[in-house]
Amino acid sequence: MAFRPVFIPTPGAVTLVETKSIDFKWFPGMSVAQKQRSVDSLQQAALESMPSLSRILEVSSKSKDELGVALSAFNLSFTTLKHNLTMSVECAFQGSKVFENGGPFKDLFRRTSREAKLDERIKSSGRLTKFSFFNMDWELEPRTAFYDWLYINALMKQPSSIIDEITSYSAFTDIEFNPEKSMNCQAYSIALFVSLHEQGLLDKAIASKESFLSTVKSSLISNSSQNEAIQGDMLK
Repeated sequence: MAFRPVFIPTPGAVTLVETKSIDFKWFPGMSVAQKQRSVDSLQQAALESMPSLSRILEVSSKSKDELGVALSAFNLSFTTLKHNLTMSVECAFQGSKVFENGGPFKDLFRRTSREAKLDERIKSSGRLTKFSFFNMDWELEPRTAFYDWLYINALMKQPSSIIDEITSYSAFTDIEFNPEKSMNCQAYSIALFVSLHEQGLLDKAIASKESFLSTVKSSLISNSSQNEAIQGDMLK
């Protein structure tokens, strides 16, 4: 058995996103088929424990749904208006990292997502100190703020048909996300996007760094606390 979070948009609530830890049968193995069996198991367990949910989208490269694959941070891309540079969310995130001994490594903006994530400098440059995206600095707290901001900005540039399809789901999962090992999660980011969309707060949220932080602050704090609670459950 295993535990993984399910992220549920809660527009109108202070936290914007509810995180539920679900106990389900895990299917070991690295193959896509095994990952998808685990996804099915996780989502079935979630639907059984939360009857109010209707449709759950797996957001990862292991998703059975083309939309879920396309929304993976490795695949979701955007073009910056000022620099006319197209990059994936993953490349933007990794290339913006600033460490004690180096960074930001802006050349990663032009690499593939896999190359950016596996770049040796990311592992050998010391402690992470902040993020810097085209001279816009982001502190490490709130802990998922910069990643969520990047992801939501990328979603804002997608066609309205994609947005309509995203908002038709009631919850989101990412089978690759283990809160015991990671903090940022694309499934959480998309749930946050849906809540902001449903409340008409997206334009306000991305107007500036300060506006984003003030709009989603309660949600980010709650997400950090819930992730810690999930980790605690997994370690019991």
